[in-house]
Amino acid sequence: MKLTLAQLNPVVGDIRGNLEHVARTLEQHGWDTDLIIFSELFLVGYPPKDLVERDWFIARVETALRDLCKLSKEYPGTGILVGAPLPNDAVVGKGLVNAAVLIADGEILFKQAKTLLPTYDVFDEARHFDVAARTAVVPFKDEILGITICEDAWNDERLWPERRIYAMDPVARMAELGATLLINISASPFEIGKAELRYELIRTHARKHGIPMVFVNQVGGNDELVFDGGSMVFDANGSPLVLAPFFQEFVTTFDTASQKAECLYRPLPKVEAVYQALILGLRDYLRKCGFKGAVLGLSGGIDSALVCCLAVEALGKENVFGVTMPSPYSSAGSVDDSRKLAENLGIRFEVIPISDIFESYMKTLSPHFQGKAADVTEENIQARIRGNIVMAFSNKLGYLALSTGNKSEMAVGYCTLYGDMSGGLSVISDVPKTLVYELCEYINREREIIPRAIIEKAPSAELRPNQRDQDTLPPYPVLDQILQYYIEEGWSAAEIIRAGFDEETVKWVIRTVDRNEFKRRQAAPGLKVTSKAFGNGRRMPIAKRTEL
Repeated sequence: MKLTLAQLNPVVGDIRGNLEHVARTLEQHGWDTDLIIFSELFLVGYPPKDLVERDWFIARVETALRDLCKLSKEYPGTGILVGAPLPNDAVVGKGLVNAAVLIADGEILFKQAKTLLPTYDVFDEARHFDVAARTAVVPFKDEILGITICEDAWNDERLWPERRIYAMDPVARMAELGATLLINISASPFEIGKAELRYELIRTHARKHGIPMVFVNQVGGNDELVFDGGSMVFDANGSPLVLAPFFQEFVTTFDTASQKAECLYRPLPKVEAVYQALILGLRDYLRKCGFKGAVLGLSGGIDSALVCCLAVEALGKENVFGVTMPSPYSSAGSVDDSRKLAENLGIRFEVIPISDIFESYMKTLSPHFQGKAADVTEENIQARIRGNIVMAFSNKLGYLALSTGNKSEMAVGYCTLYGDMSGGLSVISDVPKTLVYELCEYINREREIIPRAIIEKAPSAELRPNQRDQDTLPPYPVLDQILQYYIEEGWSAAEIIRAGFDEETVKWVIRTVDRNEFKRRQAAPGLKVTSKAFGNGRRMPIAKRTEL
């Protein structure tokens, strides 16, 4: 059978636009294939969230499916497998299923609903969908198709050595029912190390059951999530027949009867994968939200330098505007370093001193602050002035304001609410500080784009004389490891201390993380690259008290 993998980038909610994407793909590839396969919920984009709770939205999906049936008549004999939310006839339940729909010659031949509905981390599918009432295979051409959807393939016992979260394995069930070709349509978002896990997962299914397996993944950024593609096909021995690239659209046709195992799997190195994920996520967020360009404050520090480089790579230098806003405590080097970075990147750059504005604030407030020593209040005023200036340019130019705080700072609240946290997208809020340095070295791998002075200087907010981050924070390598254990691994203070970390430091970090939940709740959306990002996948109470 000739199969076409369509690894594409849908827009959430844009049913008509996504259907047009299907039509263009059919026009280019539909004449010389038996079955063209699109990703999970492709007609609405993933994740559609509460859009699927709107009756009018589901009605439009049904209209699009009728239109797709009409379109299929123009490609006689060609099957179209596409993901869509469908009404569920069950008397009890949500009334919707996440379905794979097989269309050919003007008719819907088969529908298979998703069986395993994830409700962990960023996933909340049980909020919207019902579990499949049945699992079945479908004859098509010379094959018997066993069609599963994303999470349906993720119940391998090796993934859950202590406690499996689902009672059944839909892929194994398809094999039992006589499938001769296994297909999984997916919307599996990127996180560090996940591509390698997916490769082994799909490969194991094919080899375990002795059945070829096709995996088609979504690509592109939707809100906080970045989908990396990496679609693949394995023969019955678990040898790769097709390996799609990561972080780009890709459509290819192959014949299961003649394709030989010639692929060599080469996962992207961690830093390169994160770099590509951030670029794609930033580009799509700006494009899908309708912004013309991006504006950000350049402090002369490493975080804003990294975000600026990512923005230029994602959007083009002509669409990025950097502004540096020196205060009474800014070093001359910070302004010079920011200017040099802007010159290296070729972006528009402005210097707007804030000393006069700051003095005006202090003149207004000083009568009310009499008898109180200067403290973080005055520091935060400077950050908030800068945030207001960046947002003014955002409004005036129609540019997206980019927040530049990293995950380490966001975790412990080393950031100013309504100041440097202002913006429409927090690009590196899931990137630990130690990884920030790695990404900057990667950007400079061929030539110096980020000035060495920016990379080598001691990190500082420059909001008071001689300020350094590590006057307040543990060394970043120590802080990031503790944060990894606490946030991503879910370890207790006692477990982290037993791993060899200083007790006082561990307890300070955990208390500080917990105390700053209120800040993160008000932060801009951030692009997810680790296994546990701040955002939809981490739902912690703000008003709480837990024992260390």
